[in-house]
Amino acid sequence: NLVPSVNRVPPQRNREAMDDELIARVAAGDDVALRELFSRHAPWLAARLRVLLPAADVEDVLQETFLAVWRGAGRYQPEGAAAGGWLWGIARRQAALWLRRRGRASSLIHALAQPDLAGAADPAEVALARADLAAAVEALGPAGGPEREVWRLLYVEDRPVAEVAELMGVPA
Repeated sequence: NLVPSVNRVPPQRNREAMDDELIARVAAGDDVALRELFSRHAPWLAARLRVLLPAADVEDVLQETFLAVWRGAGRYQPEGAAAGGWLWGIARRQAALWLRRRGRASSLIHALAQPDLAGAADPAEVALARADLAAAVEALGPAGGPEREVWRLLYVEDRPVAEVAELMGVPA
């Protein structure tokens, strides 16, 4: 066999390890790592943010997201969640804050129920995304129900988990 033996890592696992390393470098103050993390993740984050936000706000929220990444990279726990999930959590929170600061927090809930996917290229993807979002909102229970209220308090009003638990009368 002329091909040297290589310890092959599955591509997804290798990507996750690279993301974990980039976040560790960002935590150490490496702005080049932040730019690389941005170039790897900004396109898909922007696509997801377009479902929640007016198109004009997506770039600003993306910038706020990566500023929050810069500030909070030291708190990232690679064993807790994949980097992509961690980044999406930050982006989602920044979107909620952005809308709340502009007095448009209720539009976030409306966006989940009626996503604006007109700019999407593939009609099948639009249909699937609409169905997924409708199912996710429906899974929260009836309008005004406790599950939707928890979601509203956490993601629209950006309240801490302990405060939401206290308000809802459940252990944190």
